[in-house]
Amino acid sequence: MSDAWLPQEAEVVECITETPDIRTLRLRFTDPERQRAYRFAPGQFNMLALHGIGEVPISIVSDVEDVHLFDHTIRAVGRVTRALARLECGARLGVRGPFGRGWPLEAAEGRDLVVLTGGLGCAPAVSVIRHVLRRRGSFGRLTIMQGVKHANDLLWREQYEAWAREPDTQVLLAADVATPDWPWHQGLVTELFDRIGGSLVGAVAMMCGPEPMMMAAGRKLLDYGLAASDIYLSMERNMHCGAGKCGHCQLGPHFVCRDGPVFSWAALAPCIGIQGY
Repeated sequence: MSDAWLPQEAEVVECITETPDIRTLRLRFTDPERQRAYRFAPGQFNMLALHGIGEVPISIVSDVEDVHLFDHTIRAVGRVTRALARLECGARLGVRGPFGRGWPLEAAEGRDLVVLTGGLGCAPAVSVIRHVLRRRGSFGRLTIMQGVKHANDLLWREQYEAWAREPDTQVLLAADVATPDWPWHQGLVTELFDRIGGSLVGAVAMMCGPEPMMMAAGRKLLDYGLAASDIYLSMERNMHCGAGKCGHCQLGPHFVCRDGPVFSWAALAPCIGIQGY
């Protein structure tokens, strides 16, 4: 965008209720020229603003080739996200972005790909999965791994089942606490690496979710033969400006909003998991 500090008006075109506290808003800029010019990369985010309430960073989950609408999946957990989740079709809001560095999907072309998510933080990886499945011939084997604390926390259960039916695609799901109808693994998602079909040597991994989970998974992936430069993490911090100016999202020498939110394991190794970073 020409001015990263000035929100542009967008309209809610469609609302999709995912769970009682999670909704997907499909948006379109009210300025047709702005909408035609808008481009983003998987893994980037927008700052969504409501006048008099506030502004929050939300990942873009739609496909990059959808030039008509852009989607945000929002969990109502705070003042701003609760207000965003209550919006209905026709509502207007401010949008700044896209910001940050997304997933290195071009570097992953022709290679096997592991997409690992934990908790309710799977939204940044949805764009990766959709990107790969719409360009299936450009990538190798796709392994989708999702871990949740409770079986009822699993979002898009039907979507995961649909992904599992795609060619050369494996879906591995885990819940710390299972319910009687839970057909997948009970335990940690990091316990599922030995169920992946085929070698992980030469593969690329993309992860998002709680940092302790990503740290444990990253170490296991290194043990399985992945290079540190082929393991990527989408980080979360308290992002306010989106342009690396306010300092709220600093992570060691990095600013998550500007230098991330996607980082390689090699780049974060000196500071990830250190208290205060």
